[in-house]
Amino acid sequence: MKKLSVVLATRNEEENIASVLASVSEIADEIVVVDEDSSDNTREIAKNKGARVYKVKHEPIFHKTKQKALDKASGEWILQLDADERVTKKLANEIKRVINMNDEDIKARRPKDRKKWELFQRHLQAFERKKGKMGKSTGEVVAFLLPRLNYFLGKPLRRAGVYPDPAVRLIKKGRAFFPAKSVHENMHIEGEVAWLFNDLKHYDSPTYSRYLMRLNRYTSLQAEELRRSEVPKNIIQIFNYSFIQPVLIFVNLYFRHAGFRDGLRGFVWSLSSAFHFPIAYYKYWGHENSR
Repeated sequence: MKKLSVVLATRNEEENIASVLASVSEIADEIVVVDEDSSDNTREIAKNKGARVYKVKHEPIFHKTKQKALDKASGEWILQLDADERVTKKLANEIKRVINMNDEDIKARRPKDRKKWELFQRHLQAFERKKGKMGKSTGEVVAFLLPRLNYFLGKPLRRAGVYPDPAVRLIKKGRAFFPAKSVHENMHIEGEVAWLFNDLKHYDSPTYSRYLMRLNRYTSLQAEELRRSEVPKNIIQIFNYSFIQPVLIFVNLYFRHAGFRDGLRGFVWSLSSAFHFPIAYYKYWGHENSR
């Protein structure tokens, strides 16, 4: 049986850390928590749950801390999680199976539900069109995409372009890393990528106030990316980021991806997602003009 390390990068996650560690307690051979100088009890709770805990300074790009966590793992396979994610029993069992399978058997795997497999493939294709091809054709599977089931305002969102929200979470040690240049970057993967089929639960926005906190953080990072890209500050771009982009995003999520089928939560998600563009642009414009 191959050794599995579970690693987390954290900052002020005392409300989440016990639950996420409990969800992997039966499959983890070791748990590593790299904490960004939390002011709450995150480190103490993690230690009490059996984790090996390291304290580091806060990084504006959180992926730097995630990479530190990967570097400290000793297992042949690493499951990298966020504190607001939960591994179900079905997913835990699937992880233990696949890390002990050979490459041919991994590549031959398919979910029983054909429509689910087709959905996964469409989302992967859309992901790669936007961010580039994931992994390399080497014949060796070194990473797995996990389908994430995102919870928004208390319930899971299955439409509005949200599910399956593929994320690389399970990797072979030394075969994938974070370039740590942007919060939206892909992991760099030295090998092929396969799918797991059971959902990873993601409680990123259990309340709208939590969603707004995340929106504020991500739009600040997006504003910095606009600055580095030297996006023009003129009436054309103001109109583009204030009207064109938000309308396109809302129509895409609410109508094309059937966000309306998730009721009011689908509407709120689609509308709030559309506002990311103007908020990021206004932050960029305001910061540059306040100097």
